[in-house]
Amino acid sequence: MTPPSSERPILVWPDVVLDLQDLLADVSIPVYIVGGAVRDAFLRRPIKDVDMATPDSGIKLGRIIANRLGGDFFPLDAERDVGRALVDTPDGRLVFDVASLRGPDLDADLFDRDFTINAMAVDLHGDLNELIDPTGGVSDAIAKRIRRCSPASLADDPIRALRAVRQSVQFGMRIDPATLADVRAVTPRLAEISAERVRDEVFKLLALPRPVMALRVANTVGLLDVTLPEVVPLRGRKHTPQDADDLWGYTLAVIERLTDILATLSPNRSDTSTAQFSMGMLAIALDRFRSGLRAQLAVEWPDERSHRAVLLFAALLHHPVIGADQAVARAAALHLSNGEKDRVGAVARHAGDFAALQDLDELTPLTIHRFWRATGAAGVDVILLGLAGYLATVGLAFTQDAWLATLERAQTLLAAYFDAYDRLIEPPPLLRGTDLIETLNLKPGPIIGELIDLIREGQAVGTVETVADALALARAHLSGQRDERNSHHRSE
Repeated sequence: MTPPSSERPILVWPDVVLDLQDLLADVSIPVYIVGGAVRDAFLRRPIKDVDMATPDSGIKLGRIIANRLGGDFFPLDAERDVGRALVDTPDGRLVFDVASLRGPDLDADLFDRDFTINAMAVDLHGDLNELIDPTGGVSDAIAKRIRRCSPASLADDPIRALRAVRQSVQFGMRIDPATLADVRAVTPRLAEISAERVRDEVFKLLALPRPVMALRVANTVGLLDVTLPEVVPLRGRKHTPQDADDLWGYTLAVIERLTDILATLSPNRSDTSTAQFSMGMLAIALDRFRSGLRAQLAVEWPDERSHRAVLLFAALLHHPVIGADQAVARAAALHLSNGEKDRVGAVARHAGDFAALQDLDELTPLTIHRFWRATGAAGVDVILLGLAGYLATVGLAFTQDAWLATLERAQTLLAAYFDAYDRLIEPPPLLRGTDLIETLNLKPGPIIGELIDLIREGQAVGTVETVADALALARAHLSGQRDERNSHHRSE
């Protein structure tokens, strides 16, 4: 085995890892912490996942770890002998994935990994500051460089091309020339990778604090042509005739502004988040909806995908040049859940609805009701996307008064959703469909839904308050339809 690096950095480990070292002191088999946890300990980043390797059974060791730390265990991959222990700590849940070595020894395992910064290890039975570093990960981490572990690293697993771009942005590193050449070379082969693996990497990229930089790089090297081909038509087409940028540049600007908005609404927002006038005013204008907005944005989709990432995914595909159907088709191709597909489709379909309201003199109760009835829960996303779209469109022509007026529209819509939902959006039904059929001697059909919608709108605007009001409105509507049909027949 390659001797440990001569450098003696101080690695920062969570207490639970130090406890585990003591708890496994009587386990005679070799145990190594490998990969991202070592990288993060070296870079002094928070550690949420701990990958471990052993020449013995990963499932057996994973069960031992779960038992001794009082966590939960399950076999993650029986075929590859990988076990997972889930351990709750004061700093949150920590995931321990334990696998058998990928090769005959630890060196072979590390050289089989993707990038050198992810190919360092420490011996859990030894000094946790003594790095095992056969590929030169320490030097690359210090030089802020993403470098492949071997010439075959990316060819062996093309998904690593996406990972190279993501991690370069995530850790503020550059991709070295040979590795970048490999990224370009293997990109077409991403079409051979399972949709789930591609999806997971795309969503990890979107989960970055500033995903636009990664999207720019991914676009430049051709990764998006394979993973999100719907964005290709955006290049070279202007958002408006006056635009200097094409639709792709506009879309990135929308995502940049949407990222700012989401950071401003985040529970972890900092003074930097609201330093710009636009974000400072947004924080003030939407402050009273803060808990409701945060609850909406805190929704977690299957496989721990964040709502933030799903919204940014929808923003990537929201332009009419792509269309809602294509956006949903891409969500389906990446094996998103039905709920995510519905949300992506709703956001793409109604992406322009908030902007359309800016041309109205005022937002009437009926306008507000119809906005929310059309968008549903996705309406919150549509508003946030609309605010981002406004900022991306005005760019340097931004004016404080116009932005405050736009925020006022958002306030009015959100007040209806969070404060007056039962009155303006979903008032208690006065009549059911069966009531209309029996009372008005109607046959089942589309007219029943039409009448229920009409009555609900009357309730929202205050013209319908009782069952008698509802029936009178329904009869007037039916009478108007009959008069219209008779007039049409006479004209013929």
